[in-house]
Amino acid sequence: HVQLVESGGGSVQAGGSLTLSCAASRDSYSFACMGWFRQAQGKEREGVAVAPMYKDGGSPAYVDSVKGRFAISVDKANKTGYLQMDRLKSDDTGIYYCAASPYYGRTCSLNSAVYRYWGQGTQVTVS
Repeated sequence: HVQLVESGGGSVQAGGSLTLSCAASRDSYSFACMGWFRQAQGKEREGVAVAPMYKDGGSPAYVDSVKGRFAISVDKANKTGYLQMDRLKSDDTGIYYCAASPYYGRTCSLNSAVYRYWGQGTQVTVS
């Protein structure tokens, strides 16, 4: 079992920055990938950024709309992940979820279907 807790959401003006954090509980099983997903009001949940938690898991991946503005990083030893969000836009507004996937492969997927464990979500509002 993996328990995830996000923090760091809030309100910011367009062009500003926020950093989200995701911590897995100490007794969590190891997992393959950590991902950040978001859901805007009235829209489907989308993958934002994912990163492997193991050596041969490839490189981080991003949805096109955040490339060059967001950066995901992970602390494998402490099962913690971060999402640095810069040059925020109003379209980035939504609830951001941290998720963990137990499936090992060559790369991590942005498909939410392969993520089994989810945090409670944190609101990000860009005005």
